Amino acid sequence: MPQVRAERRIRLDPETAFALSQTTGEFRLKWDPFISAQGFLDGAQAAGKGVRTRTVSRMGLKMVSEYVSYTPPKNVGMTMVSGPWFFENFGGGWRFTPDDGGTRAVWKYTFSCRPALLKPVAERIGSWLLGREIERRIEAFARACEDPALVAELRAQGDGVPGTGVTEH
Repeated sequence: MPQVRAERRIRLDPETAFALSQTTGEFRLKWDPFISAQGFLDGAQAAGKGVRTRTVSRMGLKMVSEYVSYTPPKNVGMTMVSGPWFFENFGGGWRFTPDDGGTRAVWKYTFSCRPALLKPVAERIGSWLLGREIERRIEAFARACEDPALVAELRAQGDGVPGTGVTEH
């Protein structure tokens, strides 16, 4: 299966970087250039293993994903439950590791395309398109991490993202 990956060094602690990466709803729209809407499903109020989210891209593509791992502030993984017809499967994940007083943030997508007849070409094109998109998104994330007002707003939300332990420093 093809995989695309992007990484950046962030000048924030892993807890805060993790919390910012996992924002949803209106807060997520402040930094993520890919989405037009994102939120929890099934009455969930916070991220966690087994929780589902619905994401709508700015191009109108819709995907329901489920957290398959959630280990603040180290990593998170999600897999597609339903989404665009051309994805046979799709998964994404973040990993955060301490790095010289900051954080190394790595974002990955793993996917496969259908139909089988077009798979080789579709996956090459998909790798190129998703590679560009993940770079745009992680760059926007890195810029958000450098925005003192946005980070302050995250911290002012109390725990930032429930379960991450992000508080005012």
